[in-house]
Amino acid sequence: MNISTRLISVLLLLCLTVGLLAGCQDGQQPTTPTQQGLQPWVDYVAETKLELNSDSYKLEVQINHHTDGDTTNFKVVQDSKIVSKVPMPEVMAGDGTIKARYLAVNTPESTGQIEEWGKTASLFTKEKLDGADSIIVESDDGAWNKDSNGRLLVWVWYRPKGETEYRCLNLELVQNGLSQAAGSPSNRYGIVSMNAFMQAQRYKLKIFSDEVDPNYYYGEGYVVDLKEIRTNAEKYVDKTVIFTGIVARYNNNNVYVEQYDEESGLYYGISIFDGYATGQLLTTLQPGNEIRVVGKLTYYEAGGTYQVSNISYRPMQPNDPTNTILVSSGHSIANRLTDPKVFTTEKVELSVLAEPGSEETVQKTYDYAYLAMNTSISMKDLVIKDIYTTHNGGSSDGAMTFTCEANGVTITVRTVVMRKEDQSLYTEADYLGKTIDVVGIVDYFSGEYQIKVLSPNDITVH
Repeated sequence: MNISTRLISVLLLLCLTVGLLAGCQDGQQPTTPTQQGLQPWVDYVAETKLELNSDSYKLEVQINHHTDGDTTNFKVVQDSKIVSKVPMPEVMAGDGTIKARYLAVNTPESTGQIEEWGKTASLFTKEKLDGADSIIVESDDGAWNKDSNGRLLVWVWYRPKGETEYRCLNLELVQNGLSQAAGSPSNRYGIVSMNAFMQAQRYKLKIFSDEVDPNYYYGEGYVVDLKEIRTNAEKYVDKTVIFTGIVARYNNNNVYVEQYDEESGLYYGISIFDGYATGQLLTTLQPGNEIRVVGKLTYYEAGGTYQVSNISYRPMQPNDPTNTILVSSGHSIANRLTDPKVFTTEKVELSVLAEPGSEETVQKTYDYAYLAMNTSISMKDLVIKDIYTTHNGGSSDGAMTFTCEANGVTITVRTVVMRKEDQSLYTEADYLGKTIDVVGIVDYFSGEYQIKVLSPNDITVH
């Protein structure tokens, strides 16, 4: 998502040759205070129309999944009655999906290492597309073009529910100050995009303002997502990381937080040591809560994994940016149903950041189970073939390790010490030879991935 190297020359050219259009209409001026001496506000989005009969290629699409402010995965509507048939783009996958990169815009990053206004731009795009009756992607000329990453370069048009006119989302991002300009005046809507860009600068909207982005953390540290932590963990060891996620489990001073990544379709998780939390922090770290975490990433050798520690909440300083805080509540926990064979054998290839703070990406291959570490999963129809019970006189005395089979695949399930209502222990006799469904957290022990079960309620015996 690099800013065009031609931007400076384009700006100079347009400042000399392009005049702004007049015609302010009620309700179109931004909510920021009007500044003395500014030219009247122009709603370029309303003035720019989609011409269905022009020479450009057009496809009607639906959302496949959202990525960020200027990249979306779409699925082609095969029997569209809105646009005529055109050649399908080479970058379209066999299932009819395309990864689209928006022309003329460059929104701040909202994945990997997150930038100011990145999440806000991403949420803006998601809201507009999710609320549309119809979405059309348009080529810049009479051909389908792609960028160096193989993404389809398009103008994205959406028709809001109950309306008849399409709106250009690329232009709308620029007009609202949520994107830098990219491209050139020779693009199909290049001049109007630059007009909107310069207007957003003059009105000091969003990325051009001193306004605080409500979706960004302004303290010291690396603002990242959990995918970036899982795929580049060694780069952040002993550094402060800031991320959001849903609390999946809370057990014995360990909090398991997970976050869904739409691009890869996977959940990524991390274990947090809560430092014996009390009060507001303890209330915040409850399952189903979305939280913003500020803490130090460390490598936990005993568990063979990475974890976050040094989290806190200062009740006398509720606005302290280093507080771990509640974002929202009432969320569902993933408990993703997972095939045992996928868990034990599947490899996943991902495009990840080469270095923290870099926009360069590299391709890496990971074990599926590694990427799923510390996330909540479920498995069905596991036959318990063997059980080992811990007898060490310590806090884990009575915990069990199940060796299970499902369709020829071996899965290890580790339990905490579990008690019945009468406080007697669950033992091997309760489970050996039984077929079970389990819900738990992906864990790593003695060189293998396993499912850690934290409650007897998470085991269903058939």
